Amino acid sequence: MKQLTIIKIGGNVIDNSEKLHQFLLDFRAIPGDKILIHGGGKIATELGISLGIEPRMVEGRRVTDIDTLRIVTMVYAGLINKNMVAQLQAKGCNAIGLTGADGNIIRAVKRPVKTIDYGFVGDLDADSVSVTALDNLIKGNFVPVLCAITHDGNTQLLNTNADTIASAVAVAMSAIYETRLVYCFEKKGVLRDVDDETTLVTTIKSSDFETLKEEGVVSGGMIPKLHNAFEAIRQGVKTVYIGKADELSEINTTGFGTRLTD
Repeated sequence: MKQLTIIKIGGNVIDNSEKLHQFLLDFRAIPGDKILIHGGGKIATELGISLGIEPRMVEGRRVTDIDTLRIVTMVYAGLINKNMVAQLQAKGCNAIGLTGADGNIIRAVKRPVKTIDYGFVGDLDADSVSVTALDNLIKGNFVPVLCAITHDGNTQLLNTNADTIASAVAVAMSAIYETRLVYCFEKKGVLRDVDDETTLVTTIKSSDFETLKEEGVVSGGMIPKLHNAFEAIRQGVKTVYIGKADELSEINTTGFGTRLTD
């Protein structure tokens, strides 16, 4: 199987033009087939506030009413996505910017209302990602750049967590590629002391996960990130990395972030 690298980039880099420029240079330099997935950063929130639409978060997740959906679609699928594509094209990378609706690449289901109504938020299942559509783009020498907007197949756009999209794409594409999934954010990886980057945990096996949670090494928002990562590995993803966006150039060495394996 050929190797496919799926990289998810977070808002802290998107919000910083210098960091984004360097990250995209490093992304372009990664050999072989690849897919870039991005969220939205602060721009959507700032635009919403300027229009009188205050963001509403519940348990760290954005509630997406119809006005918020319009804003995140404009920002994620428009401004941010096309800016990144234009930068990659200038750097010699034949990127193509997409939502989940384009080519029916990612079809989601509107999250059902339980105790909380998250609005127009999309959840994914095992059949959400069109492997054929993405494979055809890759075979056509395109580098897909996917934003966090999906659709339900019945005209409705949906806001979907970019980490979830990255995991779902990696799992789906593992049917025909040897996939590795890379989450880039502001830290070097999983740290024993979050304030000390010299305490990097370089490798975590699935059997270590519960122990690290009990020790408090893995806590807060890192718990669901690692849980999803190990679930992706269980479903066929070869390797998952969590590391610093500034150090992406080291992804093919032993020096990048935390490596998660079965």
